[in-house]
Amino acid sequence: MYNDAGKRIQKWETYDTKAEARKRKKEIEYKQELGTFVAPKCTYLSELLDEYVIIYGTKAWVMSTYQGKVGLIKNYIKPMIGKAKLSDLNTHFIEKYYQTLLNTPAVVNPMTGKAKNEFVGTGTIREIHKLLRNCFEQAIKWELMEKNPCQRATVPKHTPMKREIWGADTMMHAMDVCKDEKVVIACNLIFACTLRPGEVTGLTWDCMDISPEAIEEDRAYIIINKELQRVTKEALKALDGKDVLLVFPETKKSNKTVRILKKPKTEDSERKIFLPKTVALMLVEWKKKQEQEKEVLGEEYMDFNLVLATAYGLPVGEAVILKGLKKLIADNNLPSVVTHSLRHTSVTYKLKLNGGDIKATQGDSGHSQANMILNVYSHILDDDRRKNAELFEKAFYEKKELNPDIHRQMPENMLQVPEGVNAELLEKVLANPEMAALLASMAKTLE
Repeated sequence: MYNDAGKRIQKWETYDTKAEARKRKKEIEYKQELGTFVAPKCTYLSELLDEYVIIYGTKAWVMSTYQGKVGLIKNYIKPMIGKAKLSDLNTHFIEKYYQTLLNTPAVVNPMTGKAKNEFVGTGTIREIHKLLRNCFEQAIKWELMEKNPCQRATVPKHTPMKREIWGADTMMHAMDVCKDEKVVIACNLIFACTLRPGEVTGLTWDCMDISPEAIEEDRAYIIINKELQRVTKEALKALDGKDVLLVFPETKKSNKTVRILKKPKTEDSERKIFLPKTVALMLVEWKKKQEQEKEVLGEEYMDFNLVLATAYGLPVGEAVILKGLKKLIADNNLPSVVTHSLRHTSVTYKLKLNGGDIKATQGDSGHSQANMILNVYSHILDDDRRKNAELFEKAFYEKKELNPDIHRQMPENMLQVPEGVNAELLEKVLANPEMAALLASMAKTLE
């Protein structure tokens, strides 16, 4: 939205004071609860987007989603098509806008200080498309528009970049040569427990059992019920701290972002994960070392009970782990990966170990749906199924084993027929219910 001088103004500036803007938001929420809310008659897209964020976004979006959506609106939608009248929007208009975006310089990410690409990528355009499509659906619901101009719009084709991952042997070698203990503990937790980077940096000592008894009986575990995230102060305020468990002290007052501990974004992300004994013992030793550091610093140590913490107890962000990982890669000439890649390595390795057990792997990874694993990791299952074709080729087409004998691969717990005993007669005897009951009764007397 712009004033008479053409200067862009903040959404709250459409009211006389911020207090009136907050009052308006409360009024909207109250009327929504009563079912009597009527959206204002927006003329321009920028006005609709403001209402969309206030009425819909603050209710439906989690902190990271809010940041991303508002960033897209601020950087790529309002400056380019915000002044367009809703009555002028159609599929042709939207498709031309998407094509223009392809030649638009990408905005610098405020979190990293860098632009992801030189120009707006197809992935970003797809996110803009989803945002606008949903926004226009809300507008139809509010009777501000009759049709959704995004519904039939063609979006530039997007091919996701294939993420490089380490194999198990590379992972083992990397951990053997890594000298940064913080990176070692973080990487082992991500790999063994299939964690997201924010879950490992947000892990606290009270959410685990690494007692000697638990480790000895192979039931040591961690509980994932929160994650560390850096968010903008604007998002924190706009969502009234929704799902936030703790806001960490600021290191610089001038920062526009703060670090928080928040609830996971989905219920499936909250989970219990059993630890391999070696990783549990790593945590035991790591805790001893941390306790010694606390004792030395005394009251100077800000104890937030974090597993991964700075020398003074503050949280360690993903950037710190990533920096250590990059140094490890450079020093040892390893394939380039990021922290999230280790989670992919973990899922890949577990699927291979458990023979493609999707549900068991999903329990550790916290994916909300099993088909998410199928979509991303189907190539692993394809590798195993490819072996069936190889066996078929050798057995049938190369005529090496036209009639394979399944008895040669008989499981250990399958009954072996003693030599000299008629197998068919034995089968008939065991098939008789009365004989089976007699044998079962005899077996109990031998226990």
